[in-house]
Amino acid sequence: MTGATAAPRGPSFDGAIAFAQDLIRIPSLPGEEESLVHRVIAEMEALGYDEVRTDELGSVVGVVRGGGGGATVMLSAHLDMVAAGDPEEWEYPPFAGVIAGGCLHGRGAMDIKGPLAIQTHVAAALKGQVAGDIIVAHPVFEERGGWGMDHLTRPDGGLRPDVVIIGESTHGDIAIGHRGRCEVEIVAQGLAGHASAPDRARNALDLVPAILAGVRDLAARQASDDVLGRASVVATGIDAVPASLNVIPDRVTVTLDWRILPGDTVDSLLARVRESIRPHLERSRAGARRDGAGRAGNPADGEQAGGAVEVRAATERQRAYTGIEEERLILSPGFLMDPSDPIVTAAAKAVGTRNGKGGAARVRPWTFATDGGWTCGVRGIPTLGFAPGEERHAHTNTERLDLEEARWGYGRYLELVPAVQTAAGSTPVSPSAPS
Repeated sequence: MTGATAAPRGPSFDGAIAFAQDLIRIPSLPGEEESLVHRVIAEMEALGYDEVRTDELGSVVGVVRGGGGGATVMLSAHLDMVAAGDPEEWEYPPFAGVIAGGCLHGRGAMDIKGPLAIQTHVAAALKGQVAGDIIVAHPVFEERGGWGMDHLTRPDGGLRPDVVIIGESTHGDIAIGHRGRCEVEIVAQGLAGHASAPDRARNALDLVPAILAGVRDLAARQASDDVLGRASVVATGIDAVPASLNVIPDRVTVTLDWRILPGDTVDSLLARVRESIRPHLERSRAGARRDGAGRAGNPADGEQAGGAVEVRAATERQRAYTGIEEERLILSPGFLMDPSDPIVTAAAKAVGTRNGKGGAARVRPWTFATDGGWTCGVRGIPTLGFAPGEERHAHTNTERLDLEEARWGYGRYLELVPAVQTAAGSTPVSPSAPS
């Protein structure tokens, strides 16, 4: 796939911001990134990238060749975005790319089209100045579990850079990891019936209190990491089927949002859910048997205690704009780099602090999940994050990118990339073990 022909031009911060405005004006929900991809490709070609292509899922890959012999650095910022919601709730239109009050406003301004534009221009600006190649890989489907990055870095034929820099906003800090995220579903089965005759049915909703009690127990027993903090799990949805309000539902699904630590596996998570809800379900079923023992003529009494409960990882049938489909777990793995890793220390020194007083940048984890879970947590590629923008604006109707900070960040990227390239090429690294 190639983009529209554009006149060659030099990379610059102002050019990156104009590019970011164009990107904000192109909505790109997961699976709907194609129009944005054309615009990104056109920019890479205009900036003189040595190679520009898309993969099978439609993720964009651009390459700026180095002088030879150096480590390969991959810059990455995803193409998809979350929905904007009601435009009337925004101070500025979400898809206008407005610049006002010293900030770029709109959906994607800092998550992640502003940083994507900066990374794209920085790589071109470093052409001929670094020894190793710079790969700029912008994947699809990050917001729904990272299918694009999982595919880009697949063991059989995928990208294998020496180090990855994720462009999720860090407010100028160096991010070295985050908790992962897994959606878990607890499905209670009953027997549907007309609401006018509840004795003929077995209400799946009756099992929900026991399930929620088990989830609360599970939430109280979460492990903690010295850097990433505590894992957390919470029920975020209850869906009943059939959905008609005059029908007793025979299936209820309780959805859990679980922020997990590196090393957690799907199997271990599901086993812990089952263990936590089991005693509460047993007490609930025992109580139902006692309540039904003295009642005659109720065909549901003997079955009330036997409602099945299934615990499973949530999946989603995802369809890339290229037409490829796959059933995917809703899973974003976690990861953590050693804060003393030479790549991390080189990055922090190269970026420095924004106060002009010298010293290294602050090193910390993100609060949210990123594609770094795939590159480092699963594939074992040393990964860190750096970009302007405040995490508190992500996924909100106040999303914005401070342009003064962005200009500073653009300049620091020009120092960051060669610094980590040198560190990755000369010193053994120690990413967290793949989970």
